[in-house]
Amino acid sequence: MIKILLVDDHPSVGEGTKNMLEQDAEMQVTVILSAMEALELVEKESFDVMLFDLNMPVISGLELTKRIIVTLPDSRVLIYTGYEISPNFNLLIESGVSGFVSKTATREQLLNAIRCVLRGEAVIPVSLLRQLRRREIRLNEAREEKALSEVSINEREQEILQEVANGNSNKDIAAKLLMSQRTVEYNLTRIFEKLGVHSRVEAVIEAKRLKLINSHSFI
Repeated sequence: MIKILLVDDHPSVGEGTKNMLEQDAEMQVTVILSAMEALELVEKESFDVMLFDLNMPVISGLELTKRIIVTLPDSRVLIYTGYEISPNFNLLIESGVSGFVSKTATREQLLNAIRCVLRGEAVIPVSLLRQLRRREIRLNEAREEKALSEVSINEREQEILQEVANGNSNKDIAAKLLMSQRTVEYNLTRIFEKLGVHSRVEAVIEAKRLKLINSHSFI
């Protein structure tokens, strides 16, 4: 029996993935809705593979991976996400993840990813692999990579940045992303601090430079 821990704050995603995986008689899936619960559970129970949503409140999938790898260094973690992971690729690799799989993956693709990780193989989307291969090495690249690693923008902040770049107000962003306006404002403050900027325009310009948002976006 292959024991899998899935941590995702969206119940429908968790249950849907569990039902999909458990069609395979070898798979047994435990679904947890928060990273805090997951940290408590892994102290009591062992799992063969862990699937973490990247964008979760309080503790992100990146931070959860770091904490678990510290205490359980042999853990196999797959980042299970529907968002672009390339802006945080270096940080994720350094955290100890074994690979990435999209929430749009088919059942067969998801099962293959899990079995690859169990064999000690890395799982990286072809699209990201091509991006990494095309990347040119320049002297100033070290500065950009250092800035990107220090920024550490999470997926929710990336979503907010994208909406800011699209010209949406805090009120509009709150409505679209299903959060309070105060939460949007709090996140923007954190984003400004991380990017070292003082305005929405500066934030968008810096985010474009770091490739955190689509280049065609505008204010």
